[in-house]
Amino acid sequence: MSVTQRLMTADELLQMPADGSRYELVQGELRRMSPAGYQHGRIVMNIATPLDQFVRTHRLGTVCAAETGFLLHENPDTVRAADVAFIRRERTLNAQDVTGYWPGAPDLVVEVVSPHDLYADVDEKVTDWLDAGARMVVVVNPRKRTVTVYQASAYAILHEDDVLDGGEVVPGWRLPVAAIFEE
Repeated sequence: MSVTQRLMTADELLQMPADGSRYELVQGELRRMSPAGYQHGRIVMNIATPLDQFVRTHRLGTVCAAETGFLLHENPDTVRAADVAFIRRERTLNAQDVTGYWPGAPDLVVEVVSPHDLYADVDEKVTDWLDAGARMVVVVNPRKRTVTVYQASAYAILHEDDVLDGGEVVPGWRLPVAAIFEE
């Protein structure tokens, strides 16, 4: 006899009571995520703060924090939450009507690899984001002190002496990779 597990929907995930954990939904399967550690949080802010300041100054759109869910696929539902996300202004003009998860992928996604993350899981997230329409996915690896930038069918690995460039996704935004890892 086989037992079939019922798939969860994005609406059910949104209605879950807060229990101190973060969750993502991958093809209807609930995945619990441990709270981020200090280093992870510091690196996220080293990226999110200058990005948000630049985006606000130039009125380019909206920067979202790690708790923001993005509905990437339906039936079965996939809801992911990036460590930092940016959505272009033209896409956010009617966003005040969005009370649940943002429908679709942000334009820019930043994922910071945590000590407990498996590289296969990080690769799966990158693929999910790109397949759902993200224009750029930035993966920060604190262990290697590298930043990998993924776009459509290309990627580049940046080191501490390089500069992360927003390109066409966040025009004019640049951040030295060394600044990402500063204490």
